[in-house]
Amino acid sequence: MKADIHPDYHEITLVQTDGSEHKIRTTWGKPGDTMRLDIDPLSHPAWQGGTQKVLERGQLSKFEKRFGSFLTSGDAKEEDKGKAGKA
Repeated sequence: MKADIHPDYHEITLVQTDGSEHKIRTTWGKPGDTMRLDIDPLSHPAWQGGTQKVLERGQLSKFEKRFGSFLTSGDAKEEDKGKAGKA
């Protein structure tokens, strides 16, 4: 194995959005640096009930308005075609 090819692995302080601090080991920065997170599991919708928040903001209705509701089952589309043909 080659010598001195691996990055420096050291300890830094990680500060989450709620102010809590954790000591972690990483190759980021220099030993003793502080990494402050803007987005973390405490604030990101993917970890905090993201689907509900998307629905609250009207993103789903905005998507359906733009692209139609192709997320519905194929049976519903067939029924719509049958109704359109009868009218």
